[in-house]
Amino acid sequence: MGNRRRSKDIEKVPTQLVERLKGHVYKLSHEIGDRSAFNIKNLNEAANYITEQFKSFGYDVEFQEYDVSGGTVKNIIVTKEGIEKPNEVVILGAHYDTCFNPGADDNASAVAGLLESARFFSDRKTNRTIKFIAFVNEEPPFFKTEDMGSRIYAKQARKKKEDIKAVLILEMIGYYTDKPRSQQYPLFFGFVYPNKGNFIMIVSNWHSRSLAGKIVSSFKEKSQFPIESIVAPAALCGVDFSDHWSFWKEGYPAVMITDTGFYRNPNYHSELDTYETLDYESTTEVVKGLGAVLIELAE
Repeated sequence: MGNRRRSKDIEKVPTQLVERLKGHVYKLSHEIGDRSAFNIKNLNEAANYITEQFKSFGYDVEFQEYDVSGGTVKNIIVTKEGIEKPNEVVILGAHYDTCFNPGADDNASAVAGLLESARFFSDRKTNRTIKFIAFVNEEPPFFKTEDMGSRIYAKQARKKKEDIKAVLILEMIGYYTDKPRSQQYPLFFGFVYPNKGNFIMIVSNWHSRSLAGKIVSSFKEKSQFPIESIVAPAALCGVDFSDHWSFWKEGYPAVMITDTGFYRNPNYHSELDTYETLDYESTTEVVKGLGAVLIELAE
């Protein structure tokens, strides 16, 4: 399963990054398991794990708490303050809740990428500020409601007039295969995109197309891993199926970075979405490439 392509040096010891990514996914999906507001014990355990990981990298952790379904939930935020343009913000985010299943690809794979990206930038200087955010309540029944964690954050950011230059949302980044006809698409997109599910996809709306272009260009400069992009209206099924939707609602440039989810992964939203089904070497290539992207966006 998957690819074994290598990008130029961002991570000095790729094998260590592979194992760290796998360790995060194993912890969240196998040891903790279902992480939803209706399983608040597990959700809090996941939040605690993410928090402790951030702290171990040297970050101060901020919580954005709110009440929903009889309990308190929270977004988890750490900030790498920029040197020359600290008021200009780049966000890398991923949701840590699940849809009543182990959620290895959806979305432990993305949380793992978020954590390792934060680790990579912990001792780097950037001109712009980078915020690494683990969002809560992305999954049903909160999806596209006012109780969605990213909706809470984006609305408050707009109210505070936060100068967000780019939002990159990681949504399922762990499932890859070289099997022919393993990749599905809506409508007629299969005629112009690959039929093998061995690439990472950048999903954008028209307003965010410039950001998508920058991401693809920067990624290709540093990585040989296959990358595709699509600029499409939200009406197209799946285009707005993650936390970038919340930022689109507030007019911020945002993209989803994804293995395409249910268009590729047969285990989507099921008990079969487990850690051993993922390709950690390919995920490593994606995370390394995104490190280069963030370096450029935070200049």
